[in-house]
Amino acid sequence: MLDRLEHQVEIDNQTLKQAEAAYREAVAIVGEGRSGYYPTITVGGSAERSQAAERSGGFGGGGNRIQNQLNLTANADWDLDVWGRIRRTVESDVANAQASAADLAGARLSAQATLASDYFQLRGADEQKRLLDSAAAAYARSLRIARNQYAVGVAARSDVVTAETQLKTTQAQAIAVGVQRAELEHAIAVLVGQPPAQLSIAMAPLAKDVPVVPPGMPSTLLERRPDVAGAERQMAAANAQIGVVEAAYYPDITLSAAFGYASSTFGGFLQASNQLWSLGVDVAETAFDGGLRDAQVDAARATYDQTVASYRQTVLTGFQQVEDELSTLRILEQQAAAEDTAVQSAREAERLALNEYQAGTVAYTAVVTAQTTALGDEQTALTIQQDRLVASVGLVQALGGGWDASQLPAAQRLDASSSTKPASGGMALAK
Repeated sequence: MLDRLEHQVEIDNQTLKQAEAAYREAVAIVGEGRSGYYPTITVGGSAERSQAAERSGGFGGGGNRIQNQLNLTANADWDLDVWGRIRRTVESDVANAQASAADLAGARLSAQATLASDYFQLRGADEQKRLLDSAAAAYARSLRIARNQYAVGVAARSDVVTAETQLKTTQAQAIAVGVQRAELEHAIAVLVGQPPAQLSIAMAPLAKDVPVVPPGMPSTLLERRPDVAGAERQMAAANAQIGVVEAAYYPDITLSAAFGYASSTFGGFLQASNQLWSLGVDVAETAFDGGLRDAQVDAARATYDQTVASYRQTVLTGFQQVEDELSTLRILEQQAAAEDTAVQSAREAERLALNEYQAGTVAYTAVVTAQTTALGDEQTALTIQQDRLVASVGLVQALGGGWDASQLPAAQRLDASSSTKPASGGMALAK
């Protein structure tokens, strides 16, 4: 069931669809930047027919002269990337697209981990319901014993009332578990892209075995987390932006050319005598900007410093999350072993107290105390098992969930993707 739901997350989760669309947008921006490598060519044409008054040399009025004007031109402008402004812009765009791919992988990992965590909590709720139903059945048997003891005059009416109270309280707790289970089921439905009312998950036991993923070497961790890879790519993009703004210190050189035909008659319009052409070079340099370029360079360097700090913080956070989950799993394993022993002792104490009550050697309060202790210990053991499974999910997520930085799209692939229609669906774009 969990495997099937995880597969649905990759297909129908709306947050992933949003992240995939953002990635396609980033790829398209790479294409926008690459277009600056090539000249811009425009083609235009016009045809005009006009009438103008024609004056004669004498006092008499002139006639009207009909004029035609035909034009067909092609213009080309090419911004020479002498100082690397366009190249650095594309470099920044590619890094941003790779960061977006890492964000997509991170969103997928987060959705999958959230689903697994919710699923184990839902199974924990199923176990909680089963445990409370089992306890209620045992309390019902204790109530019958108390009633029988009261009927033969060896027990007080208070024993019966106490047993009834304990039974009804436990039954109410079992019903209340349904609220938590319904909320978890609804959350899972939203994660897999379905309306909550349309998803129903049958009850099943909680897993007994807790998978523990080996953490690997710290150096490999940096290559296995999408957020770390994304932060590194954002740092590369910010570094490239410094080169973009520094290029503004140098003159902008543009080549331009035009070719066309112009004539007043249709006949022989495309003859050589009607040709027009021009070639030119434009050089523009900012002589004074009041410190604008200096400020822009300082801002770009400050932005880069921010991304460096963000990258380092992301790395530290990644190490912390791995250590947190490892510590949690280690400590919960020790707690589970101790709690299992406590559960066994509590069950034995419950059995002995009930036997002694039937023999008339102890009061019913001893039975209630033993039963309450046993149920509490069993609930604690169940919570520990659920927490261990959730912590295992957290460790898988902290280790990148099997992802690694080699799955980021290469710059050459982004160049190719930016000039073609992106693939639909998008769930395999980060592979």
